[in-house]
Amino acid sequence: MAERKQAPTRSTPADHHGTGAEKPRLLSGGNPQIPKGEGDGPVQAYIAAMPEWKQAVGRRIDDLVTSTVPEVRKAVKWNQPFYGPQGEGWFMSFRCYTHYVQLQFLRGTSLEPMPPKKSKHEEVRYLDIRHDDEIDEEQLQSWIEQASRLPGVKM
Repeated sequence: MAERKQAPTRSTPADHHGTGAEKPRLLSGGNPQIPKGEGDGPVQAYIAAMPEWKQAVGRRIDDLVTSTVPEVRKAVKWNQPFYGPQGEGWFMSFRCYTHYVQLQFLRGTSLEPMPPKKSKHEEVRYLDIRHDDEIDEEQLQSWIEQASRLPGVKM
């Protein structure tokens, strides 16, 4: 009996690692369009889709949050990763812009010292990280730790 040969499979440019999943689309400013979802998986998909140098920044932010708040809850909502205490809203998120990655501390006005950039939202403060910026990891870790102890913002 002749052995059947299986036709080879080919991946297309839209095929991500031959899994059949399409490569995420980048929105204006290079922010990855990732379907919303709970857990680490969607956050890792977002980070993997971040363009160029921003991916390393996203990975470092995620590592700092996870090491500072080991039981952190993660999700992707509105095309950005969110972090929060289990069952209690969110304390921070981040997203890509053309020239920087922006961290959003949702109760940032309660942090000491406050992150540098104001928001149109009363309590939110931002930290923009640009390509050549040296990240002050000690300060960032302090803000993450402080933010994680505050009541989460429901969204």
